[in-house]
Amino acid sequence: MVYNKDMDIFVALSDPTRRAILEVLATRGELSATDIYEHFSVSPQAISQHLKVLREAQLVVMEKRAQKHLYRLNPQTLSQFEIWVQQTRQRWEERFDVLDKVLEEEKQKRTQDKQERK
Repeated sequence: MVYNKDMDIFVALSDPTRRAILEVLATRGELSATDIYEHFSVSPQAISQHLKVLREAQLVVMEKRAQKHLYRLNPQTLSQFEIWVQQTRQRWEERFDVLDKVLEEEKQKRTQDKQERK
């Protein structure tokens, strides 16, 4: 099986709490684990596990300063993911454009067939 880093990102982003953690970091910037815990009603241990998943997916970076673990968004991974999303969107738009053409051609054929029957 081929390792796909993007899938780890999808797994990490699939959870609403992890998405909320990313939103908090995007809004507030670098925060300690304690500061992050304060934004949620779940246990610190649960948030710690969410932060671990986000770190493993390289969506956040953790830096240890003295007794604090500070977390911030990882802009490189987010940029790579954004590029992937844009490329995927472009492929789907191209496919839908082709489908639109085919459907329009079929519509014109039906209209033409109806006119020929009259």
